[in-house]
Amino acid sequence: MDINEILAQVDAEIRDIGTREGLEEFRVKYLGRKGIVAQLTGSIPTLPVEERGRFGQQVNALKNKLSCLIREKEKSLADSGTKAASGEEDLGMPGIAQELGHLHPVTQIITRICDIFMRMGFAVVEGPEIENEYNNFTGLNIPLEHPSRDVFDTFYLKGGEKLLLRSHTSPVQIRVMQKQKPPLAVVVPGRVYRPDAVDASHSFMFHQIEGFLVDKGIRFSDLKGILEAFARAVFGEEIKMRFRPHFFPFTEPSAEVDISCIICKGKGCSVCGRKGWLEILGSGMIHPNVFKHVGIDPEVYTGFAFGMGVERIAMLKYGINDIRLFFENDLRFLKQF
Repeated sequence: MDINEILAQVDAEIRDIGTREGLEEFRVKYLGRKGIVAQLTGSIPTLPVEERGRFGQQVNALKNKLSCLIREKEKSLADSGTKAASGEEDLGMPGIAQELGHLHPVTQIITRICDIFMRMGFAVVEGPEIENEYNNFTGLNIPLEHPSRDVFDTFYLKGGEKLLLRSHTSPVQIRVMQKQKPPLAVVVPGRVYRPDAVDASHSFMFHQIEGFLVDKGIRFSDLKGILEAFARAVFGEEIKMRFRPHFFPFTEPSAEVDISCIICKGKGCSVCGRKGWLEILGSGMIHPNVFKHVGIDPEVYTGFAFGMGVERIAMLKYGINDIRLFFENDLRFLKQF
């Protein structure tokens, strides 16, 4: 069954309904236990694996639209009954359906991720998008010769003090630790900017969530436990995780975090490049030099930090293959979420 044809059919049918009985028949036809939506949902396991996610989203969008149309029709029929009883009914007035808006998929993912960490005791903190070099680089143990400090890799702003559009949300880590003493558990959502050429997987503006925890006796095993709880909450209990050694100037030791491919369950497919794994974030133990820059004794306190691209998480969760779709304001795309 073609969902676009069903949508056109739905709009035509509901306009002609004039009674509560007719509306109930319409509801059973589409949303009943053996209705069209149930048939569509039941057909998902028969589809190729790579088509299931998008088809499921389309079915959910159809179900939401049907529910909205039925509610509006119920109200319209009730209003018509009231007007008829008072002799004020105007049969010549056309109905105008008002669609309710909803949160952007990126905002939905940010809210979801922040809620997960808030339940684990983290506070949500935001910071400015215009930063100075110290907070964006120096305080995070990124030296002057690091490639990211080059004008080709950072949006610098004109002015006496060297200001820039932050290239990650990690500067808020410096701001928080300068003002507050441990114990600290914070997540930082927000927009970041990098002069990348725009393509299916890159954008000059995107969203990140930074997280960090600082206290006495914090170990790498604590980081693994927190991230495992997060990954299972977002992608499901059945996923597996792995930590790969990596290098970040602001953490030591550092690790990239992968999850088993949610499409092929780790067997290998086009989404995971036949590897069976999907990279979701970077992490590590906060470097002692970062603690020294903010006046925290690294001999007393330890901590971990992690950072993830929100669009990356959304693309993996919803099976989206082009980051540009998030920013084109195409309602045909946005209405699916």
